[in-house]
Amino acid sequence: MEQLVLIEIDGPVATLTLNNPKFYNPISDQEMVDALIAALVQIESNRDIRCAILMGAGRGFSAGGNLSKIGNPGELGGGAPVETPSGYKAGIQRIPLAFDAMEIPIIAAVHGAAIGAGCDLACMCDIRIAGESASFAESFVKLGLIPGDGGAWLLPRAVGFSKACEMAFTGESINAQEALACGLVSRVVPDDQLNDAARDLASRIAANPPHALRMAKRLLRQARNQRLDEHLEAASAYQALAHTTADHREAISAFREKRKPVFTGQ
Repeated sequence: MEQLVLIEIDGPVATLTLNNPKFYNPISDQEMVDALIAALVQIESNRDIRCAILMGAGRGFSAGGNLSKIGNPGELGGGAPVETPSGYKAGIQRIPLAFDAMEIPIIAAVHGAAIGAGCDLACMCDIRIAGESASFAESFVKLGLIPGDGGAWLLPRAVGFSKACEMAFTGESINAQEALACGLVSRVVPDDQLNDAARDLASRIAANPPHALRMAKRLLRQARNQRLDEHLEAASAYQALAHTTADHREAISAFREKRKPVFTGQ
């Protein structure tokens, strides 16, 4: 069996590629869940990696659920109703929790379809860029289902409540330009430039001090659920740590000496 998630490391940038193109890279199978989480843990534990990219092999990013298996015995929705919650918790719901635990920034580079859980997977990433062929759909309702993988929590934070409701209630897809207009992606590029655009962005992110990057990501994610006073308290605590780093001192010195800083992660 081919490796379900490919890992490529180029200096401080790691690229993860969902590698089940025959079925459009579904993420509902237990094998893919385990492989994706293992890949995330591997790159998160590598302190030399400062940014990551997530993409899909073949013709699309991810079709979300594997419809050839869903509802079958032993698969999601294939048991008694009382068993389904534990199946989701032990399976696909582990993915958003794994992404939420990531401290390094991660970019979704989306081409082709990002459907259902595939759309939600893109929303789990910090930044989304799209090729011109990209399409996104919160399509669960078309199958008589609801977003069981955290999509109802993730999507409104990406596009706002009204647009999230429109996408979830219609199940209809939006193209790359519509995704750009509603803030689901931050840019659209020609498909043949998508990989280069993602790598360029990741390299520019990775050029910054890694401790500051990780703390900035942590602060942004925590802020989604904090009161302002709670956020300010956390910000001051992180800033106290940032002020003590060698990279901060190097940045100040480089600015004063009018030279390019060299960050070491210290």
